[in-house]
Amino acid sequence: MCTSESRLPLDNDLQLQPIVLIVGNYGSGKTEVAVNLAVNRLKYGPVQVVDLDVVNPYFRSREVRSILEAKGVEVIVPEERLIEADLPVVVPQIRGAILKPKGLAILDVGGDNVGATVLGSLNDELVSRPHDVLQVVNVKRPFTETVEGCVAITREIEAACRLKVTGVIGNAHLMDETDEKTILDGYKHARGVAEALGVPLKFITCEERVLATLDRAAIRCPILPLSRQMLPPWRRRQALGSQNFLLS
Repeated sequence: MCTSESRLPLDNDLQLQPIVLIVGNYGSGKTEVAVNLAVNRLKYGPVQVVDLDVVNPYFRSREVRSILEAKGVEVIVPEERLIEADLPVVVPQIRGAILKPKGLAILDVGGDNVGATVLGSLNDELVSRPHDVLQVVNVKRPFTETVEGCVAITREIEAACRLKVTGVIGNAHLMDETDEKTILDGYKHARGVAEALGVPLKFITCEERVLATLDRAAIRCPILPLSRQMLPPWRRRQALGSQNFLLS
């Protein structure tokens, strides 16, 4: 199920609540999506990225903080003495981003139900304010190859954070081996997950190098062009841009 906004012009391609929580299973690519979405949304106003990932010590939005801040994105992370701690640290600035978001606040949440548990301490603030809880799905990851597996993870995350998932993001990839088939298979899978959950498929992602050959007519949702930032130290990051979402 795709949302009606997928038919709107590019500059109105995606409707988001002021607070967007990015959740998903471990390794689904949540942080990559959060980083690219943040830069993309800058054209519409201020954007904050709140790093709530207390599970993965490597692929977290705090690792590309300088890149985001150079683009104009405000990055909120635990204070310096706690930045390496994998603890559920909720600093006052994080609560402030929820209580009074400056434009769009994107919360990068840790993987699986364990990572989502930190949201429990923010539940009172979140339930009383407009928000999206968007689950990132990568069909190429273990435990999410089936719709049933994805739904099971959804229910675990919802129970942990005491919030309902309101939309799905398709983020199918195989790193350097990602091709057009990967994206099309991922789109169909993400659409199935959204239908099973009864929520919109908000958008899918696609690396820019694959977009050149992608059959966009086969995709009926917005596409976020992706520049990979969350890479091992020996890999060079791609230039991070603010390209429009693409429509068929």
